[in-house]
Amino acid sequence: MRFLLSFLFFFLLFTLISIPSPSLAIGYAVPVSKDSTTQLYYITVSMKTPLQRTYLHLDLGGRFTWLDCQKNYTSTSYKHLPCKSPVCLAFGHNYACSNCFKPPGPTCANNTCGTFPENFVIRKSYISIAIVDTLQLSTSDGTTLGKPRAINNFVFSCAPSFLCKGLAKKTPGVVALGTDNFSLPLQVSRAFHAPKYFALCLPSSTSSPGVAFLGSSGPYRFLPQETDLSKFLLYTPLLPNPMSDSLVYSVLPSPEYFIGLTSIKVNDKPVPINVTLLTINQDGIGGTKLSTNTPYTLLESSIYKALTDAFVKEFRAPNLTVTKAVKTFGFCYSTDQIPVTRVGPAVPNIDLVMQSESVFWRIFGANSMVWYSKGEVNAWCLGFLDGGVGMRASVVIGGHQMEDNLLQFDLVSKRLGFSSSLLFGSTTCSNFNFTTTK
Repeated sequence: MRFLLSFLFFFLLFTLISIPSPSLAIGYAVPVSKDSTTQLYYITVSMKTPLQRTYLHLDLGGRFTWLDCQKNYTSTSYKHLPCKSPVCLAFGHNYACSNCFKPPGPTCANNTCGTFPENFVIRKSYISIAIVDTLQLSTSDGTTLGKPRAINNFVFSCAPSFLCKGLAKKTPGVVALGTDNFSLPLQVSRAFHAPKYFALCLPSSTSSPGVAFLGSSGPYRFLPQETDLSKFLLYTPLLPNPMSDSLVYSVLPSPEYFIGLTSIKVNDKPVPINVTLLTINQDGIGGTKLSTNTPYTLLESSIYKALTDAFVKEFRAPNLTVTKAVKTFGFCYSTDQIPVTRVGPAVPNIDLVMQSESVFWRIFGANSMVWYSKGEVNAWCLGFLDGGVGMRASVVIGGHQMEDNLLQFDLVSKRLGFSSSLLFGSTTCSNFNFTTTK
C-alpha cells in the first residue's frame, strides 16, 4: 500500500512537472530584418555543419525553401534525396527526377529528387536538386530566447545563383512560410511535435529586427509592458485558392494566404468598389492576399482609383495640397503640412472590412503613408499602388501595411489573427527581447 501511494505521488509530481503550463509553452523565435535597399524582409537562422549564420528572404506564401548552393556551400551534413524516396514522393507534383554529369556536390547527383525553386520577386524559376541539411532555431517562451534546437533533416532545394536576383544582397535564398507541407512552419511542427501556428511581426526599422514565432499560439510579449498580445487579436478566416500563382505548379492549390476582404472604408465612409473583384473565382482570380514579396499594397486599377479619390476627398485642410507625384507613388503631401502622432502622420484612417462590420483591420498613417526624401523633396506619400487591370489577386497587401502589426496564422483552424498597429500600445515589432535566458 505504501509503495502504491509513493508511486502515485511521484507519478502525479512527474506529470505536473512534465506538462508545461500555457505561459511556459515552448515555441521558436527568429529575427526578421528589413533591407534598406529593397524594402524586403529576411530571417536569420543557423544552417549546415558546422553551423553558419544564414539570411533568407521571407516569402510569406512560399511553397518551398531554397538556397544558392553554387557559391560557397560547405557542409558535412547535407544529403541528397533519392528519387522515389518517401520524402521525394511526398512532394507530389512538386518534384522531378534528375541526373547530373558534372563533379558530384550539393547541386549535382544522379537519381536525385529534383524541385523547381521559385523567386516571386522577379517571377523566375529553375529546376534544381532537393537536399536535407541541419537547421537550428532558438526556442522561446514568447518573452525571451531559450536554448537552440536543431532539425537535422530540414528539407529544401538548392538553386542557381542567378535566382537570387531581386533579393537583398545578403540573402542567398528564400524561406517559405506558405501552407505547403514542406514550408518552414510545417517542418517545425513535424520535427518538434509543435502546434501548427506561426506569428509574424514585421519591423518598420531597418536597424532593429522584428520577430517570427514558430510552433506557438502564444504568448507573444514585447517590451516595455510585456503584455501577451495573443490575447488581443481579431480573427478572420484564411480562404483557399484552388489555383496557384506559381510559374510551375499553377494547377495546384495556392500555398499563399488569402483573406475575405468585403469592403474598404476611408474615415468610416465606404469606398465604392466592384465587390465581385474581392471574391476568388474557380480559376483562382480575384480576392485579397498577403505578400512579403511586394513592399507596398497593390490594388486592381478600379479599386486604386476609388480608394485614392476617397482618400484625397477626406484629406482636406487649409493650405493642404497634393504635391507632384514622385517615383513609385502617385499621391504625396509635403511633410511640413502634416502633423505626426504616435501612430504616424495624421491622415484619414483606412479600414479593411472582413466578414462583418465589427471585424476590420484599421490602417493608420504609419502604415498607409511612406516617407519620401530626395534632394529638396520631403513628402509623405500614400503607400498604395496601382497594380493594373490584369492582377490575379485584386488586392495584394504588401509588407509596409503589415509592419508593426502582429499577425498570427492558425494552420489548423485556418484563420488569421491580427492586432492592428502596435504603436497604439507604445510598442513595435522591434521590441521583442532577443536576450537568451541561461
